[in-house]
Order: sequence, then structure tokens, then C-alpha cells
Amino acid sequence: MKRASGVLLHPVSLPGTAGIGTLGKYSYKFVDWLCSAGQTIWQVLPIGPTGYGDSPYASFSTFAGNPLLIDIETLVEQGFLTAEQAAQPEWIKSEGSIDYGAVVYWKIPLLKAAAASFLKNAEKPLLKKFDKFKKENEFWLHNFAVFMSIKEFYDKKAADENVRGAMWSNYWPKKLAVCNEKAVAEWAETHLEEIEVFKTIQFFFFTQWMELKEYANRKGISIVGDIPIFVAADSADVWANQKLFQLDKSGKSTAVAGVPPDYFSVTGQLWGNPLYNWKAMEKDGFAWWIQRIKANLRYADYIRIDHFRGFEAYWSVPAGEETAVNGKWIKGPDHKLFSAIKAALGDIPIIAEDLGVITDEVRKLRDDFCLPGMKILQFAFGDTFDKEAFLTNAFLPHMYSENCVVYTGTHDNDTLMSWLGTIPAEQKHLIMEYLNINADTHCGVDDSQLCDLLIREAFSSVARFAVIPMQDILHIGTEGRMNTPSTSDGRNWVWRMSEAQFSTEKAEWLKRLSHLYGRNITAPKSKE
Repeated sequence: MKRASGVLLHPVSLPGTAGIGTLGKYSYKFVDWLCSAGQTIWQVLPIGPTGYGDSPYASFSTFAGNPLLIDIETLVEQGFLTAEQAAQPEWIKSEGSIDYGAVVYWKIPLLKAAAASFLKNAEKPLLKKFDKFKKENEFWLHNFAVFMSIKEFYDKKAADENVRGAMWSNYWPKKLAVCNEKAVAEWAETHLEEIEVFKTIQFFFFTQWMELKEYANRKGISIVGDIPIFVAADSADVWANQKLFQLDKSGKSTAVAGVPPDYFSVTGQLWGNPLYNWKAMEKDGFAWWIQRIKANLRYADYIRIDHFRGFEAYWSVPAGEETAVNGKWIKGPDHKLFSAIKAALGDIPIIAEDLGVITDEVRKLRDDFCLPGMKILQFAFGDTFDKEAFLTNAFLPHMYSENCVVYTGTHDNDTLMSWLGTIPAEQKHLIMEYLNINADTHCGVDDSQLCDLLIREAFSSVARFAVIPMQDILHIGTEGRMNTPSTSDGRNWVWRMSEAQFSTEKAEWLKRLSHLYGRNITAPKSKE
């Protein structure tokens, strides 16, 4: 990790395309904008297919790609859809917040039509690439496609019967639910066509993703990917690997994941993900985790692992609890897992999300494998006004070690502008004092200027990477917040920037900061 900086922007937030950001021309325009801004990092959120609540942290597969990110215009150019088929309906907008329901209703049938056209009409060289893709990804792709085929059938059946909360563990026929080999094989034999369609859609996604990544890499941009420590209950990962999770004989969780009361919630966060059966995973040398890391490193240059502290000890909440309050800490795999990963893959570029309740044992796990942690500037200027406690806050720049990544905020924080507009005056004065601004007169500094000064503070810190959410660069208010933890009211994950916000002025400013503070000065020149 050389000293560098960049931008956090999930592709769904890119502008211009129907309903949702895609891996099409505006993603390439964003890469070009990053280059003009002197940046060498593009950080994204998890890229898997999203389920209930549209959260990228609750995916149907930790290995699969999100079909909604596939660019429709590219499929038209390739001849797998006609312009008439791909015509944008009036009720799908190219600007404003994402309406996931509308996008799914419009886009998924289009992708299936494109996949069917591909399977029928694609030329031999492309079909050979598809066959190669299937072989390289066999360890997850077939299970995922079969899972989605069964899920689609029983989701429709549940909707017709007005059954809510139906999923594989509580609604599918028992033999399919427990992933009985014979029953699953029989389903696959009788649903070959639709299973191939699901595989083809994944081929579309990863073809577009890898072309974009290669373009970014040629331009000197590294991709920072993201994987949640846990996977969703309603996923192919859990369904196809039930012995690796804490489940009963019917596939229901006996305990679920979360975190105790914290900065975000007085009752903790009840995530509800199935917990790993770490003893079972250890028996085969943590093979599933090694596959997971290896697969994600094909699609990203670095990986941020969300909730890293869960590897040392995880918060286990009995299934059926309404909050996370009654959980308890249970020891995780700790050094054993990362030793196995290192033995299999060598030194790997992992960023440890080490936020929350962090102990000396978690720090030791992080530091023994030389993994950079995270620093959040919003947490530096927290709720305490005790000067002595304030000055030893680990999130303040003067407390950093080099081996870390600094952010103004994360996807779980409000935007910097909104946060600055809601904190008490005393807290804001403390920030100004730290930044050497006269807190009594404010010296004419408004919140947008203060936002820029905090971004500058991140760039000037000793942290190896400085990564700034695009919303903070653009001074977006609370409407740009990506997620409010423990909520699912339809306002999460929906923000999109506009094409006009690819600002030349902002790009020049970021470029000056990078040069001034020695970031990205050794970035390779574009080969374009």
C-alpha cells in the first residue's frame, strides 16, 4: 500500500442510465474523472445481487454479481437485445433516487431475454468464453443458478398464496430445503434452460465488470472491493453449505449475528445473518473462506472486510430475539483463519473494518497480519467535550499510525455536510479549534468550507490511503446518506449523483490536495 487517495462511490449511484447506475459508459466516465482528479482508488460496496431491503450487505450470493448493475445499452450494442426491447419506459427515471422495485420489474425480464438470445445466437468464440467462465466458477455458479431457479418458483408461489417471509428454510419442500443431492439434481435436469439463463446473466455481469476493472487498472486506478463478514440467510451460500453454519436440521438458524448497543443503536444491531460453524470450517482448512477471498481478488485489487472484529469474537444472539441486547461474545477462529488464507494465497491486500467494540485481541489479530484498519473523521469529533479524553481519541489524525485507511465517513454514517449541520455548537467549535480556526468568529467558515477542511485533514494525515465518499466531496446533505443502520424504510442505498456533478473544479481541487500531501504522485501513466 503506497500513499494514495481516492473516492468511495458504489456503482448504483452513478448517473445517466435508466433507473440505476450501471457498468456502462458512465462508470468509464467516472474512472476518467478520477484520473483527472489525480486519484488512484475507487472503493465500492459489495457487488452481489441484493435481496430484501436492497442492501448490498445482504446478498443472494457472496460470489455472484448484481444483475441490476449490468448495462443494457451494452447488450443492445452486442446484439442480444433490440433497441425496441430496451426502450426506457416512462416510469423508469434516469435521475433521482433509485426505485429498486421498478428497476427489478423492468430490468430482470430484459436480462432474461438477452440471455436467451445469447444462448441461441451467440457466435462460437463468445460461447467458448462462456464455457470457460462456467468452468472457472463451477464451485459456486451452478449452486447459485439452481438456487435462484428454485427460489424464483417458490417466491412466486408464496406471493400467490399471500405468504410473507417465505424462504428456502421455511417454505421450500423439505428435500429441496435441506439440499438433498438427488432432489436438487432432479430439479436441475427439469429446469436446464432457466438455470443456463441465470448463468448467462452472471457471465454478462462479470464480463462487463472485468472490462471496467481492466480499464481502470490501465488508467492507474485500483479497485477496493468490499465483503461482509457474514452472508445472508436467504442465500445460495447458506443453502448449499448448511454444515458450515449454525443451523438446525431444517436449515433454520439457531443463533444469529449482530452487534451489542453502540454508537448507532441503543439496542444494538440485530443483523439476523446465520453464524458460521467455525469448527466445521476448520476441518477442511477453511476452504470456503479461501475460495471466497480468492474469487473476490479476481474482481478487486484490495478487499475491505466488514466487521473484522467478528473473526476474533462474534456477538451471538439467540434466534427469535427482537433486539441484539441479549447476545454474548463467542470466540471466533482468530489467527487460524488468516494463517490458512495466507498459506493458500500469500500476503493478501485486505483492509480490516475494525470499528465498534475493539479489544487488544482484535488489534493483535489485525497487526499480526499487518492489515490496515480504518479511521473515521466523524468519530474523531464525537459526543465528548472533555478536552483530555478528546485529545486521545484514536480517530483523531494525530493519533494515527501509517498502516490505516482514513475516511470522512462510511456508508453507515450521515454525510459530512448533514452531520456538521446537526452537531452541537460546542462540538463544532472543538472541530474548528483542532483545525486552527477561530471558533468565536468562525472566520467566515461555513459548513461547506468546514467539510472541505476535514477532507484536507484526511489527505494530510499519515494514513496510507485517504478515501472520501463522493457525497462529501460534493457537499451533499442527508439525502445522500447511503444507509441508516437498523432501518429498512426504503430510503437506504438509493442515492444517485447527477452527470453535472462530474465537476472539473472539484477534480482540480482533489488533484491539488493529492499533490500537496504526497498522494498518488507515483501513479502509473495511462496507456490509453
